[in-house]
Amino acid sequence: MDRWVMNGCKMCQGTCDRVDLAGRRVLVMGLGRFGGGVDAARYAAQAGAEVVVTDKAGREQLQDSIGQLSDLSGIEYHLGHHDPEDFAAADLVIVNPAVPPNNEFLQIARRHGRTVTSQIGLFFQSCPARIIGITGANGKSTTTTLTAHLLEHARPSSPEHAYGKVWLSGNIGDKPLLTILDQIRPDDLVVLEISSFQIDQLAQIRKVPKVSLLTNLTPNHLDRYGTFEAYCASKEALFSLQALDSSDPAISILNAEDPIARSWLAKYGSQQGRTCIPFSADDIGRDLRAQYALPGRANLSNLAAARAIARCFGVSDEAIRSCLSSFKALSHRLELVAEGRGVRWYNDSKATTPEGTMVALSAFECPRILIAGGYDKHTPFDELGRRIASDAKATILIGQTARMIEGAIRAAPQGQKAVVQFAGSLAEAVEIAGGLAAPGDVVLLSPACASYDMFENYQQRGRMFGELARQVTGAR
Repeated sequence: MDRWVMNGCKMCQGTCDRVDLAGRRVLVMGLGRFGGGVDAARYAAQAGAEVVVTDKAGREQLQDSIGQLSDLSGIEYHLGHHDPEDFAAADLVIVNPAVPPNNEFLQIARRHGRTVTSQIGLFFQSCPARIIGITGANGKSTTTTLTAHLLEHARPSSPEHAYGKVWLSGNIGDKPLLTILDQIRPDDLVVLEISSFQIDQLAQIRKVPKVSLLTNLTPNHLDRYGTFEAYCASKEALFSLQALDSSDPAISILNAEDPIARSWLAKYGSQQGRTCIPFSADDIGRDLRAQYALPGRANLSNLAAARAIARCFGVSDEAIRSCLSSFKALSHRLELVAEGRGVRWYNDSKATTPEGTMVALSAFECPRILIAGGYDKHTPFDELGRRIASDAKATILIGQTARMIEGAIRAAPQGQKAVVQFAGSLAEAVEIAGGLAAPGDVVLLSPACASYDMFENYQQRGRMFGELARQVTGAR
Protein backbone atom coordinates (compact mmCIF):
# COMPACT_ATOMS: atom_id res chain seq x y z
CA MET A 1 0.00 0.00 0.00
CA ASP A 2 3.10 2.24 0.04
CA ARG A 3 2.12 3.95 -3.20
CA TRP A 4 -0.98 5.47 -1.54
CA VAL A 5 0.51 6.52 1.77
CA MET A 6 0.73 10.19 2.74
CA ASN A 7 3.60 10.16 5.22
CA GLY A 8 3.03 12.56 8.11
CA CYS A 9 -0.51 13.89 8.00
CA LYS A 10 -1.06 17.25 9.70
CA MET A 11 -3.13 15.81 12.53
CA CYS A 12 -0.52 13.40 13.85
CA GLN A 13 2.64 15.32 12.96
CA GLY A 14 4.25 12.45 11.13
CA THR A 15 3.37 9.59 13.50
CA CYS A 16 1.00 7.76 11.16
CA ASP A 17 0.78 6.78 7.50
CA ARG A 18 -2.57 8.06 6.30
CA VAL A 19 -3.92 6.31 3.19
CA ASP A 20 -4.89 8.51 0.23
CA LEU A 21 -8.04 7.10 -1.42
CA ALA A 22 -9.03 10.10 -3.55
CA GLY A 23 -9.81 9.08 -7.11
CA ARG A 24 -9.07 5.39 -6.45
CA ARG A 25 -11.44 2.53 -7.26
CA VAL A 26 -12.17 0.91 -3.90
CA LEU A 27 -14.00 -2.40 -3.60
CA VAL A 28 -15.67 -3.12 -0.23
CA MET A 29 -16.10 -6.88 0.14
CA GLY A 30 -18.90 -7.77 2.56
CA LEU A 31 -21.40 -5.06 3.47
CA GLY A 32 -23.12 -7.37 5.93
CA ARG A 33 -26.71 -7.45 7.17
CA PHE A 34 -25.62 -5.67 10.36
CA GLY A 35 -23.52 -2.96 8.77
CA GLY A 36 -20.11 -4.60 9.03
CA GLY A 37 -18.92 -2.92 5.84
CA VAL A 38 -20.86 0.32 6.17
CA ASP A 39 -18.01 1.99 8.05
CA ALA A 40 -15.48 1.14 5.32
CA ALA A 41 -17.79 2.16 2.46
CA ARG A 42 -18.59 5.51 4.08
CA TYR A 43 -14.95 6.21 4.85
CA ALA A 44 -13.82 5.46 1.29
CA ALA A 45 -16.65 7.49 -0.29
CA GLN A 46 -15.99 10.50 1.92
CA ALA A 47 -12.29 10.24 1.08
CA GLY A 48 -13.13 10.75 -2.61
CA ALA A 49 -12.86 7.16 -3.80
CA GLU A 50 -15.01 5.48 -6.43
CA VAL A 51 -16.69 2.86 -4.23
CA VAL A 52 -18.11 -0.48 -5.28
CA VAL A 53 -19.74 -2.67 -2.63
CA THR A 54 -19.94 -6.42 -3.29
CA ASP A 55 -21.82 -8.94 -1.18
CA LYS A 56 -23.24 -12.41 -1.78
CA ALA A 57 -26.48 -11.37 -0.10
CA GLY A 58 -29.17 -9.61 -2.10
CA ARG A 59 -30.51 -6.07 -1.80
CA GLU A 60 -33.52 -7.12 0.27
CA GLN A 61 -31.32 -8.82 2.86
CA LEU A 62 -29.00 -5.82 3.00
CA GLN A 63 -31.59 -3.06 2.95
CA ASP A 64 -30.80 -1.83 6.48
CA SER A 65 -27.08 -1.55 5.72
CA ILE A 66 -27.72 0.10 2.36
CA GLY A 67 -30.06 2.54 4.07
CA GLN A 68 -27.22 3.68 6.33
CA LEU A 69 -25.35 4.83 3.20
CA SER A 70 -28.31 6.49 1.48
CA ASP A 71 -26.95 9.99 2.08
CA LEU A 72 -23.88 9.23 -0.04
CA SER A 73 -23.95 9.37 -3.82
CA GLY A 74 -21.76 7.43 -6.20
CA ILE A 75 -21.63 4.06 -4.41
CA GLU A 76 -22.26 1.11 -6.74
CA TYR A 77 -23.78 -2.08 -5.33
CA HIS A 78 -22.92 -5.42 -6.92
CA LEU A 79 -25.07 -7.78 -4.89
CA GLY A 80 -26.13 -11.41 -4.93
CA HIS A 81 -22.71 -12.67 -5.99
CA HIS A 82 -19.06 -11.69 -6.31
CA ASP A 83 -17.75 -10.82 -9.79
CA PRO A 84 -14.08 -11.73 -10.42
CA GLU A 85 -13.74 -8.67 -12.67
CA ASP A 86 -14.48 -6.36 -9.73
CA PHE A 87 -11.50 -7.80 -7.85
CA ALA A 88 -9.24 -7.61 -10.87
CA ALA A 89 -10.16 -3.97 -11.56
CA ALA A 90 -10.10 -2.50 -8.05
CA ASP A 91 -7.17 -0.40 -6.89
CA LEU A 92 -7.89 -1.38 -3.30
CA VAL A 93 -10.03 -4.11 -1.71
CA ILE A 94 -11.31 -3.53 1.84
CA VAL A 95 -12.35 -6.92 3.16
CA ASN A 96 -14.67 -7.87 6.03
CA PRO A 97 -12.91 -9.75 8.90
CA ALA A 98 -15.27 -12.73 8.42
CA VAL A 99 -13.72 -13.44 4.99
CA PRO A 100 -10.80 -15.91 5.27
CA PRO A 101 -7.46 -14.61 3.94
CA ASN A 102 -7.29 -17.43 1.36
CA ASN A 103 -10.66 -16.55 -0.20
CA GLU A 104 -10.65 -17.23 -3.94
CA PHE A 105 -11.70 -13.68 -4.87
CA LEU A 106 -8.97 -12.13 -2.74
CA GLN A 107 -6.50 -14.37 -4.55
CA ILE A 108 -7.76 -12.92 -7.84
CA ALA A 109 -7.10 -9.40 -6.55
CA ARG A 110 -3.60 -10.30 -5.44
CA ARG A 111 -2.76 -12.01 -8.74
CA HIS A 112 -3.62 -8.74 -10.48
CA GLY A 113 -1.38 -6.78 -8.14
CA ARG A 114 -4.25 -5.20 -6.21
CA THR A 115 -3.86 -4.18 -2.58
CA VAL A 116 -6.02 -6.00 -0.05
CA THR A 117 -6.62 -4.28 3.29
CA SER A 118 -9.26 -4.04 6.01
CA GLN A 119 -11.17 -1.62 8.19
CA ILE A 120 -8.82 -2.20 11.11
CA GLY A 121 -5.78 -2.03 8.85
CA LEU A 122 -6.79 1.39 7.55
CA PHE A 123 -7.43 2.54 11.10
CA PHE A 124 -4.01 1.47 12.36
CA GLN A 125 -2.30 3.15 9.42
CA SER A 126 -4.08 6.43 10.07
CA CYS A 127 -4.74 6.68 13.83
CA PRO A 128 -2.68 9.45 15.47
CA ALA A 129 -3.29 8.34 19.06
CA ARG A 130 -1.96 5.58 21.29
CA ILE A 131 -3.88 2.33 20.84
CA ILE A 132 -4.58 -0.25 23.55
CA GLY A 133 -5.54 -3.66 22.12
CA ILE A 134 -7.41 -6.31 24.11
CA THR A 135 -8.03 -9.84 22.88
CA GLY A 136 -8.81 -13.29 24.25
CA ALA A 137 -11.33 -16.11 24.06
CA ASN A 138 -13.52 -14.95 26.95
CA GLY A 139 -13.96 -11.74 28.91
CA LYS A 140 -12.52 -9.39 26.32
CA SER A 141 -15.67 -7.29 25.87
CA THR A 142 -16.07 -6.68 29.61
CA THR A 143 -12.34 -6.04 30.01
CA THR A 144 -12.27 -3.61 27.09
CA THR A 145 -15.29 -1.65 28.29
CA LEU A 146 -14.06 -1.63 31.88
CA THR A 147 -10.63 -0.43 30.76
CA ALA A 148 -12.17 2.48 28.87
CA HIS A 149 -14.37 3.25 31.89
CA LEU A 150 -11.39 3.36 34.28
CA LEU A 151 -9.23 5.45 31.96
CA GLU A 152 -12.07 7.90 31.36
CA HIS A 153 -13.30 8.29 34.94
CA ALA A 154 -10.25 7.49 37.09
CA ARG A 155 -7.83 10.00 35.61
CA PRO A 156 -4.13 10.11 36.57
CA SER A 157 -3.20 12.77 39.11
CA SER A 158 0.22 13.46 37.62
CA PRO A 159 0.40 15.91 34.68
CA GLU A 160 3.11 13.82 33.04
CA HIS A 161 0.59 10.99 32.55
CA ALA A 162 -2.25 13.21 31.32
CA TYR A 163 -4.13 12.18 28.20
CA GLY A 164 -7.10 13.49 26.24
CA LYS A 165 -10.34 11.75 25.31
CA VAL A 166 -10.75 7.98 25.71
CA TRP A 167 -12.29 6.17 22.73
CA LEU A 168 -13.91 2.70 22.88
CA SER A 169 -14.23 0.81 19.61
CA GLY A 170 -13.04 -2.21 17.66
CA ASN A 171 -15.05 -5.40 17.84
CA ILE A 172 -17.41 -3.73 20.33
CA GLY A 173 -19.43 -0.57 20.88
CA ASP A 174 -21.49 1.72 18.70
CA LYS A 175 -18.64 3.83 17.29
CA PRO A 176 -17.09 2.04 14.30
CA LEU A 177 -13.36 2.52 13.85
CA LEU A 178 -13.26 4.61 10.71
CA THR A 179 -16.24 6.74 11.75
CA ILE A 180 -14.28 8.19 14.69
CA LEU A 181 -10.90 8.43 12.98
CA ASP A 182 -11.03 12.14 12.08
CA GLN A 183 -12.13 13.05 15.62
CA ILE A 184 -9.17 11.39 17.36
CA ARG A 185 -6.35 13.67 18.52
CA PRO A 186 -2.72 12.67 19.11
CA ASP A 187 -3.02 12.90 22.94
CA ASP A 188 -6.13 10.68 23.08
CA LEU A 189 -6.25 6.99 24.01
CA VAL A 190 -8.05 4.38 21.89
CA VAL A 191 -9.19 1.17 23.62
CA LEU A 192 -10.00 -1.59 21.15
CA GLU A 193 -11.45 -5.07 21.46
CA ILE A 194 -9.65 -7.02 18.75
CA SER A 195 -10.81 -10.41 17.45
CA SER A 196 -8.53 -13.13 16.09
CA PHE A 197 -9.86 -12.38 12.59
CA GLN A 198 -8.84 -8.74 12.99
CA ILE A 199 -5.42 -9.76 14.33
CA ASP A 200 -4.95 -11.80 11.14
CA GLN A 201 -5.64 -8.64 9.15
CA LEU A 202 -3.22 -6.58 11.25
CA ALA A 203 -0.54 -9.24 10.78
CA GLN A 204 -0.72 -8.64 7.03
CA ILE A 205 0.43 -5.03 7.53
CA ARG A 206 2.61 -5.87 10.58
CA LYS A 207 1.00 -3.21 12.77
CA VAL A 208 -0.28 -3.99 16.29
CA PRO A 209 -0.91 -1.93 19.44
CA LYS A 210 1.96 -0.73 21.59
CA VAL A 211 -0.06 -1.90 24.60
CA SER A 212 -1.64 -5.35 24.14
CA LEU A 213 -3.51 -7.59 26.60
CA LEU A 214 -4.68 -11.21 26.52
CA THR A 215 -7.57 -12.21 28.78
CA ASN A 216 -7.24 -16.00 28.28
CA LEU A 217 -7.11 -18.69 25.61
CA THR A 218 -9.52 -21.58 25.13
CA PRO A 219 -10.62 -23.35 21.91
CA ASN A 220 -12.73 -21.11 19.67
CA HIS A 221 -13.41 -20.57 15.96
CA LEU A 222 -12.08 -24.03 15.14
CA ASP A 223 -14.43 -24.04 12.16
CA ARG A 224 -12.05 -21.47 10.65
CA TYR A 225 -8.66 -22.30 12.20
CA GLY A 226 -8.91 -26.08 12.30
CA THR A 227 -6.80 -26.51 15.44
CA PHE A 228 -6.46 -24.79 18.80
CA GLU A 229 -2.77 -24.28 18.06
CA ALA A 230 -3.58 -22.30 14.91
CA TYR A 231 -6.09 -20.19 16.83
CA CYS A 232 -3.47 -19.45 19.51
CA ALA A 233 -0.92 -18.52 16.84
CA SER A 234 -3.38 -15.96 15.51
CA LYS A 235 -3.76 -14.39 18.95
CA GLU A 236 -0.01 -14.44 19.61
CA ALA A 237 0.65 -12.14 16.64
CA LEU A 238 -0.75 -9.28 18.74
CA PHE A 239 2.38 -9.67 20.89
CA SER A 240 5.01 -11.12 18.57
CA LEU A 241 4.61 -8.20 16.16
CA GLN A 242 4.91 -5.46 18.79
CA ALA A 243 7.69 -3.05 17.87
CA LEU A 244 10.50 -3.24 20.45
CA ASP A 245 12.03 0.06 21.53
CA SER A 246 14.11 0.41 24.70
CA SER A 247 13.28 4.11 24.99
CA ASP A 248 9.53 3.44 24.66
CA PRO A 249 8.94 -0.24 25.50
CA ALA A 250 6.06 -2.27 24.15
CA ILE A 251 3.76 -3.41 26.94
CA SER A 252 2.46 -7.01 26.91
CA ILE A 253 -0.12 -7.78 29.62
CA LEU A 254 -0.92 -11.48 30.09
CA ASN A 255 -3.10 -13.60 32.36
CA ALA A 256 -0.87 -15.42 34.84
CA GLU A 257 -3.61 -18.00 35.45
CA ASP A 258 -3.74 -19.10 31.81
CA PRO A 259 -1.13 -21.74 30.88
CA ILE A 260 -0.52 -20.46 27.36
CA ALA A 261 -0.31 -16.86 28.55
CA ARG A 262 2.23 -17.98 31.17
CA SER A 263 4.36 -19.53 28.43
CA TRP A 264 4.25 -16.22 26.56
CA LEU A 265 5.31 -14.38 29.71
CA ALA A 266 8.37 -16.62 29.84
CA LYS A 267 8.97 -16.31 26.09
CA TYR A 268 8.74 -12.52 25.85
CA GLY A 269 9.61 -11.44 29.40
CA SER A 270 13.35 -11.11 28.85
CA GLN A 271 13.19 -9.19 25.56
CA GLN A 272 14.78 -5.76 25.46
CA GLY A 273 12.28 -3.08 24.51
CA ARG A 274 9.30 -4.94 26.01
CA THR A 275 7.66 -4.83 29.44
CA CYS A 276 5.65 -7.94 30.36
CA ILE A 277 3.01 -7.55 33.06
CA PRO A 278 1.13 -10.55 34.57
CA PHE A 279 -2.31 -10.21 36.14
CA SER A 280 -4.57 -12.50 38.16
CA ALA A 281 -7.94 -12.40 39.88
CA ASP A 282 -5.98 -12.83 43.13
CA ASP A 283 -4.57 -9.33 42.61
CA ILE A 284 -7.92 -7.80 43.55
CA GLY A 285 -8.20 -7.01 47.26
CA ARG A 286 -11.32 -6.68 49.35
CA ASP A 287 -11.37 -2.90 49.01
CA LEU A 288 -11.86 -3.11 45.25
CA ARG A 289 -14.20 -6.11 45.41
CA ALA A 290 -16.52 -4.19 47.68
CA GLN A 291 -17.06 -1.60 44.94
CA TYR A 292 -17.40 -4.06 42.05
CA ALA A 293 -20.87 -5.36 41.21
CA LEU A 294 -20.06 -8.07 38.63
CA PRO A 295 -20.25 -11.66 39.98
CA GLY A 296 -17.72 -14.45 39.78
CA ARG A 297 -13.96 -14.99 39.72
CA ALA A 298 -13.77 -14.43 35.97
CA ASN A 299 -15.02 -10.89 36.45
CA LEU A 300 -12.33 -10.33 39.08
CA SER A 301 -9.83 -11.40 36.42
CA ASN A 302 -11.36 -8.86 34.03
CA LEU A 303 -10.95 -6.17 36.69
CA ALA A 304 -7.34 -7.18 37.32
CA ALA A 305 -6.66 -6.92 33.59
CA ALA A 306 -8.29 -3.49 33.25
CA ARG A 307 -6.47 -2.25 36.35
CA ALA A 308 -3.12 -3.40 34.92
CA ILE A 309 -3.73 -1.24 31.84
CA ALA A 310 -4.94 1.76 33.87
CA ARG A 311 -1.82 1.61 36.03
CA CYS A 312 0.33 1.80 32.88
CA PHE A 313 -1.22 5.21 32.23
CA GLY A 314 -0.69 6.58 35.74
CA VAL A 315 -4.10 5.78 37.24
CA SER A 316 -3.97 4.97 40.95
CA ASP A 317 -5.90 2.26 42.80
CA GLU A 318 -7.63 4.96 44.83
CA ALA A 319 -8.90 6.59 41.63
CA ILE A 320 -10.00 3.19 40.30
CA ARG A 321 -11.90 2.44 43.51
CA SER A 322 -13.73 5.76 43.29
CA CYS A 323 -15.35 4.93 39.95
CA LEU A 324 -15.83 1.15 40.11
CA SER A 325 -19.34 1.22 41.52
CA SER A 326 -20.61 3.12 38.47
CA PHE A 327 -19.58 0.31 36.11
CA LYS A 328 -22.43 -2.03 35.23
CA ALA A 329 -22.55 -5.42 33.51
CA LEU A 330 -22.68 -5.28 29.73
CA SER A 331 -25.75 -6.40 27.83
CA HIS A 332 -25.76 -10.17 27.17
CA ARG A 333 -22.92 -10.81 29.66
CA LEU A 334 -24.30 -12.18 32.96
CA GLU A 335 -26.97 -9.51 32.70
CA LEU A 336 -29.85 -9.72 35.19
CA VAL A 337 -32.90 -9.31 32.94
CA ALA A 338 -35.80 -10.42 35.14
CA GLU A 339 -36.61 -11.37 38.70
CA GLY A 340 -39.82 -12.72 40.13
CA ARG A 341 -41.21 -15.40 42.45
CA GLY A 342 -37.77 -15.67 44.03
CA VAL A 343 -36.06 -16.63 40.74
CA ARG A 344 -33.43 -14.52 38.98
CA TRP A 345 -33.00 -14.74 35.20
CA TYR A 346 -29.58 -13.96 33.67
CA ASN A 347 -28.81 -13.31 30.01
CA ASP A 348 -25.30 -14.50 29.13
CA SER A 349 -25.92 -14.85 25.38
CA LYS A 350 -22.40 -13.57 24.62
CA ALA A 351 -21.01 -16.83 26.05
CA THR A 352 -20.38 -18.53 22.70
CA THR A 353 -17.73 -20.98 23.95
CA PRO A 354 -17.92 -23.86 26.46
CA GLU A 355 -15.40 -22.04 28.65
CA GLY A 356 -17.61 -18.95 28.73
CA THR A 357 -20.51 -21.04 29.98
CA MET A 358 -18.35 -22.72 32.62
CA VAL A 359 -17.34 -19.26 33.84
CA ALA A 360 -21.02 -18.30 34.07
CA LEU A 361 -21.91 -21.44 36.03
CA SER A 362 -19.10 -20.74 38.50
CA ALA A 363 -20.37 -17.20 39.13
CA PHE A 364 -23.28 -18.54 41.24
CA GLU A 365 -23.52 -20.79 44.29
CA CYS A 366 -27.31 -21.16 44.25
CA PRO A 367 -29.14 -23.83 42.19
CA ARG A 368 -28.67 -23.14 38.46
CA ILE A 369 -30.99 -24.02 35.59
CA LEU A 370 -28.99 -23.71 32.39
CA ILE A 371 -30.24 -23.06 28.85
CA ALA A 372 -27.49 -23.92 26.35
CA GLY A 373 -26.84 -25.00 22.77
CA GLY A 374 -26.67 -23.40 19.34
CA TYR A 375 -24.55 -23.24 16.21
CA ASP A 376 -21.73 -25.78 15.91
CA LYS A 377 -18.25 -24.17 15.81
CA HIS A 378 -16.58 -27.58 16.20
CA THR A 379 -15.47 -26.96 19.77
CA PRO A 380 -15.30 -29.88 22.24
CA PHE A 381 -17.91 -30.09 25.01
CA ASP A 382 -16.29 -32.75 27.23
CA GLU A 383 -15.26 -30.45 30.09
CA LEU A 384 -18.50 -28.48 29.83
CA GLY A 385 -20.47 -31.72 30.14
CA ARG A 386 -18.64 -32.60 33.35
CA ARG A 387 -19.22 -29.11 34.76
CA ILE A 388 -22.93 -29.14 33.90
CA ALA A 389 -23.38 -32.60 35.43
CA SER A 390 -21.82 -31.45 38.70
CA ASP A 391 -23.08 -27.85 38.93
CA ALA A 392 -26.46 -27.51 37.20
CA LYS A 393 -29.78 -28.33 38.81
CA ALA A 394 -31.20 -28.88 35.32
CA THR A 395 -30.23 -28.18 31.70
CA ILE A 396 -32.44 -27.35 28.73
CA LEU A 397 -30.71 -27.79 25.37
CA ILE A 398 -31.52 -26.13 22.03
CA GLY A 399 -30.03 -25.84 18.55
CA GLN A 400 -27.59 -27.85 16.44
CA THR A 401 -25.36 -28.84 19.34
CA ALA A 402 -28.08 -30.02 21.74
CA ARG A 403 -27.37 -33.73 21.28
CA MET A 404 -23.59 -33.18 21.40
CA ILE A 405 -23.83 -31.37 24.74
CA GLU A 406 -26.19 -34.04 26.08
CA GLY A 407 -23.68 -36.71 25.10
CA ALA A 408 -20.94 -34.86 26.99
CA ILE A 409 -23.18 -34.57 30.06
CA ARG A 410 -24.13 -38.26 30.01
CA ALA A 411 -20.45 -39.25 29.66
CA ALA A 412 -19.59 -37.40 32.88
CA PRO A 413 -19.41 -39.37 36.17
CA GLN A 414 -22.66 -37.81 37.42
CA GLY A 415 -24.18 -37.46 33.97
CA GLN A 416 -26.64 -40.33 34.01
CA LYS A 417 -28.52 -38.70 36.90
CA ALA A 418 -28.46 -35.19 35.43
CA VAL A 419 -31.77 -33.54 34.55
CA VAL A 420 -31.59 -32.78 30.81
CA GLN A 421 -34.47 -31.71 28.58
CA PHE A 422 -34.66 -30.59 24.95
CA ALA A 423 -36.56 -27.66 23.49
CA GLY A 424 -37.34 -26.84 19.89
CA SER A 425 -37.13 -23.09 20.48
CA LEU A 426 -35.88 -20.59 23.00
CA ALA A 427 -39.47 -19.82 23.96
CA GLU A 428 -40.08 -23.48 24.80
CA ALA A 429 -36.80 -23.61 26.74
CA VAL A 430 -37.83 -20.61 28.86
CA GLU A 431 -41.24 -22.18 29.51
CA ILE A 432 -39.59 -25.41 30.68
CA ALA A 433 -37.12 -23.49 32.85
CA GLY A 434 -39.95 -21.55 34.45
CA GLY A 435 -41.68 -24.80 35.38
CA LEU A 436 -38.50 -26.23 36.94
CA ALA A 437 -37.40 -23.12 38.85
CA ALA A 438 -38.01 -22.73 42.58
CA PRO A 439 -37.42 -19.70 44.84
CA GLY A 440 -33.68 -19.13 45.23
CA ASP A 441 -32.81 -20.56 41.80
CA VAL A 442 -31.08 -18.85 38.90
CA VAL A 443 -32.12 -19.45 35.29
CA LEU A 444 -29.12 -18.83 33.09
CA LEU A 445 -29.01 -18.48 29.31
CA SER A 446 -25.36 -19.24 28.60
CA PRO A 447 -25.34 -21.12 25.30
CA ALA A 448 -21.66 -22.15 24.91
CA CYS A 449 -22.27 -21.80 21.17
CA ALA A 450 -22.80 -19.18 18.49
CA SER A 451 -26.34 -18.24 17.56
CA TYR A 452 -26.45 -18.57 13.78
CA ASP A 453 -28.49 -21.77 13.61
CA MET A 454 -31.57 -20.09 15.16
CA PHE A 455 -30.89 -16.34 15.38
CA GLU A 456 -29.28 -13.54 13.42
CA ASN A 457 -26.72 -12.94 16.18
CA TYR A 458 -26.17 -13.35 19.91
CA GLN A 459 -27.78 -9.96 20.59
CA GLN A 460 -31.08 -11.05 19.07
CA ARG A 461 -30.92 -14.26 21.08
CA GLY A 462 -30.27 -12.35 24.30
CA ARG A 463 -33.00 -9.78 23.69
CA MET A 464 -35.53 -12.54 23.03
CA PHE A 465 -34.52 -14.33 26.21
CA GLY A 466 -34.98 -11.14 28.23
CA GLU A 467 -38.44 -10.58 26.79
CA LEU A 468 -39.48 -14.15 27.45
CA ALA A 469 -38.09 -14.08 30.99
CA ARG A 470 -40.01 -10.91 31.78
CA GLN A 471 -43.19 -12.50 30.47
CA VAL A 472 -42.68 -15.54 32.72
CA THR A 473 -42.01 -13.43 35.81
CA GLY A 474 -44.73 -10.90 35.06
CA ALA A 475 -42.13 -8.11 35.09
CA ARG A 476 -43.62 -6.30 32.09
